Amino acid sequence: MSIADKDLQRREIITKAVCGKGRKFSQVSHTVIPSHAPTSILGAWIINNQYEAAKGTNGIEVIGTYDINIWYSYDKNTKTDVAKETVSYVDVVPLSYLDKKHRASTAEVSAVATQEPNCVEATVSSHGDSVIIRVEREFFVEMVAETKVCVIVDPNGINDFGDKTIDFDGGDDDYEDLDPDLLDDELN
Repeated sequence: MSIADKDLQRREIITKAVCGKGRKFSQVSHTVIPSHAPTSILGAWIINNQYEAAKGTNGIEVIGTYDINIWYSYDKNTKTDVAKETVSYVDVVPLSYLDKKHRASTAEVSAVATQEPNCVEATVSSHGDSVIIRVEREFFVEMVAETKVCVIVDPNGINDFGDKTIDFDGGDDDYEDLDPDLLDDELN
């Protein structure tokens, strides 16, 4: 039984859905000035990353802070110390997908760090009085909001499958004609 186009109706349903998505990878450099002129870098770590997402005009803003810890030697490699600094950041993540018909007043945004901030390089500056640290980070953002979804409706409703039955047993007869050697050859 086919449904004629004239029998079809459509409805618009208002629902919450993902109406925007985006991803951004960033590389940034920070300059940390320790209390002593560093001779060499022994280690550098990023810890205590905390962030939140907010709606922005050009996408979703990820606003956060993290602590930079740099273990370094000084006084011609005879002593060591740890320099600590808290850094603030704002990453504007553009939305690569955006439903233009969402209700902006209902939008809720969220962010997930797909790559936590990580030190990829730490070097003593050319002046010898500071440390330049290069950090990588990546965020995935989503915006959930109310939007309209259009569905096709059959005014006659569902016919409950009538007298049709569904066999979920399947049986093993379907695989009797397969050549097992052929399958082994494809796996190797």
